[in-house]
Amino acid sequence: MTTAVPSLPELVAATKATLEKIAAEYTPAVLASSLAAEDMVLTDLILRNQLQDRIGIFTLETGRLHAETLGMLDRIKQTYDYDVTPYRPQPDAVAAYVKQNGLNAFYDSVEMRKECCRIRKIEPLNRALAGNRAWITGQRRAQSLTRAELHVQEQDEAHGMVKFNPLADWSEQDVWDYIRSNKVPYNPLHDKGYPSIGCEPCTRAIQPGEDVRAGRWWWENPESKECGLHVVDGKLVRIKPAAQQSI
Repeated sequence: MTTAVPSLPELVAATKATLEKIAAEYTPAVLASSLAAEDMVLTDLILRNQLQDRIGIFTLETGRLHAETLGMLDRIKQTYDYDVTPYRPQPDAVAAYVKQNGLNAFYDSVEMRKECCRIRKIEPLNRALAGNRAWITGQRRAQSLTRAELHVQEQDEAHGMVKFNPLADWSEQDVWDYIRSNKVPYNPLHDKGYPSIGCEPCTRAIQPGEDVRAGRWWWENPESKECGLHVVDGKLVRIKPAAQQSI
């Protein structure tokens, strides 16, 4: 039996219902925004529906982001009159890594890359999540092999809270149809061949036909292409999915 593909209005309604459920039952909650397309859809839905008092929005300002990505902070302020909260790495930890290994040691091995991600992303993420009951991401199943088992609602044992992926069922086309029809501001790098955007030295434009995350850590195997934000002990945090619960 073939399952019908939901229309964009159906996806929007379901996502809005998920966000309203989070605002009603899981506050305080936060959206971890990469300032890329998916997270701009969620930012628009949160702010358009005036949920920002119960769902905050933060970004991980790693110190190695593209200028275009940083520029999104001003564009969000101008469009929505909302300040996204930046969380930055500890300067001493960054300095120690660079002194011991070099500025771009993440190219040398997966271990060095993951250590850089730990300092610049995971430690700030832990601070950003502290004191919250739930966090929200813009992850989608179609983004990569590592996200194929994604659920809309999961139990994040690593952080002791519920994790929501409201766009899990959305396609890339759905994301862009929403952005264009609602005039949502988006990172100009998307128009330059960057469907997935991370730190500048670890992200490249992709070629036609490549996987949407092929430009992230392009020198590594696809199976290792996660920064650690959604990984515990080397495994993706997909433990104890809560998708069966009502949304």
